[in-house]
Amino acid sequence: MTIEQTRASVSSRIWQSIAQSGVDTSAIPRDQLEKLVGTIADEVLLTMNDLLGQLEGAPAPASESAGQASAEEQTLWEGRPFLSLNEQYLVTTERVRITRGLFGKDREDIELFRVQDIDHSQGMSERMLNIGDITLRSADQSQPEVILRNVADPQQVHEIIRRAMLEARQRNRVGFRDEM
Repeated sequence: MTIEQTRASVSSRIWQSIAQSGVDTSAIPRDQLEKLVGTIADEVLLTMNDLLGQLEGAPAPASESAGQASAEEQTLWEGRPFLSLNEQYLVTTERVRITRGLFGKDREDIELFRVQDIDHSQGMSERMLNIGDITLRSADQSQPEVILRNVADPQQVHEIIRRAMLEARQRNRVGFRDEM
């Protein structure tokens, strides 16, 4: 279910609850009532996201999260998609790691020096919740395009990945050539 669908579903339930409550809302202008319901829906979604984050428990220490990475590798950012329990993202100085699964775990690594392009996008409802998608295009044959979905503060995460990518290229002496 997309964020827009989830927000619409929550808003629908709020409208339903208002109708079932028997409270007379005829004195409230329709546009004000719609704004109130939209604000309540957004706050409910943000609260649910916070609760899901607490259910995950404390994040693993950077050394555990990075697995067999070198001692020099540092965690730059950790997160998960909005309202998700079964997917986690980790950005280190060397790679972007995507871990999927609640009980069984699948892990995918994208080496930062292989990333060729980074984009981020936000729909209107995503902008209100300050979430968005980050698309990574890489020279990785098995997974040339990866999307980090519904990331909180996508502009900041985009910038973290961009800087880490440039530093990883420099460390690995990887150049980039534009073709015209």
